[in-house]
Amino acid sequence: MLAARFAEVVLPHLGDALSLARWLTGNAADAEDVVQEACLKAHAGIAGFAGGNARAWLLTIVRNASYTWMARNRPRNVVAVGDLADLDDVSPPPDSSDSPEAALIAKANSAAVEAAIARLPEAFRETLVLRDINGLSYREIAAMLGVPQGTVMSRLARARSLLMTELGGHHEPG
Repeated sequence: MLAARFAEVVLPHLGDALSLARWLTGNAADAEDVVQEACLKAHAGIAGFAGGNARAWLLTIVRNASYTWMARNRPRNVVAVGDLADLDDVSPPPDSSDSPEAALIAKANSAAVEAAIARLPEAFRETLVLRDINGLSYREIAAMLGVPQGTVMSRLARARSLLMTELGGHHEPG
């Protein structure tokens, strides 16, 4: 019975879990270790899952497992950088009629966005990834991070503003 519930609640969201772990840890190999630990924790706690948003529940476990794993396995001065493959998942596929030059420009733009996201302060990067890449609501992010919804909105606005500045866009204060 618990195995069936685990399959129903956790397995559909493993791709999102791996994507979040990659952004937080900085590489695919570490992310796989984190997701494996998170799945063990989710399996152990599946009986206590009261329903609601299974995706947000799992991503909370992955987030916590990521930070626990990094505290155990990395010196504090290591900076994580997300994998470029994550941006491929969220960027529109190139039009097949595009020229090789257009494809190269699109790839360079993706790399620039990835690098800019990686340079964001941790709190801003985490909020941006949870909202814009993982699509969680402000309420879900606030609950996951243990901060008020207003803080989530503020961090997201600041993260987007920093990205626009970094990427050379013009940002008009709202």
